[in-house]
Amino acid sequence: MNEQMKIACLDLEGVLIPEIWTNLAEKTGIEALKLTTRDIANYDELMGKRLELLDEHGLTLKDLQEVVATMDPLEGARDFLEWLQDQVEVIILSDTFREFAMPLIAKLGNPTVFCHSLSVDYETYRIKDYVLRQIDQKRKAVIALKGLNFRVLSMGDSYNDLSMLEEADAGIFFKPTKKIIEEFPQFPVTENYQELKCHLCSAHGFRR
Repeated sequence: MNEQMKIACLDLEGVLIPEIWTNLAEKTGIEALKLTTRDIANYDELMGKRLELLDEHGLTLKDLQEVVATMDPLEGARDFLEWLQDQVEVIILSDTFREFAMPLIAKLGNPTVFCHSLSVDYETYRIKDYVLRQIDQKRKAVIALKGLNFRVLSMGDSYNDLSMLEEADAGIFFKPTKKIIEEFPQFPVTENYQELKCHLCSAHGFRR
């Protein structure tokens, strides 16, 4: 019987690209946009706050797209992604929104991305609401891929990646915080793309 086919599932922000909302906060000067699920645990409440802030400051989808277009992937991200895609199927599982992440995704070579979407008034480009593709979509995507007989390797950096790391056949931290390392010591830790490559080669049989 052939070896089980592998598939890699990667988080996007913090793994391949910078944190979008943090960069939006820095580039627009709206400090409150730096709030994350570490500050407001309830995602609905957090996104409601973000949309309120955008309305208060008159920022539209076009404004956000222009800011995101000035950003670049993390150094070495595209080379790593191309190395990985040369060996296995790759799907990016992200809690970002397609409408404003696309400029950065294009700079990564337009890999396959499963993420959420925004409800937009395209006459004014005002963001009205957000639409989750599926609740806990990262974990459910991994479950579905395992059901297709893939061996799933998941890589992420934060709390919203834990469900896919735990569900995968192998989960790997990439540049996580010290706090999350201490809380979840079962996952191997990699601090850069070279370390991640070395781990995938030594532990999972990838080609150097």
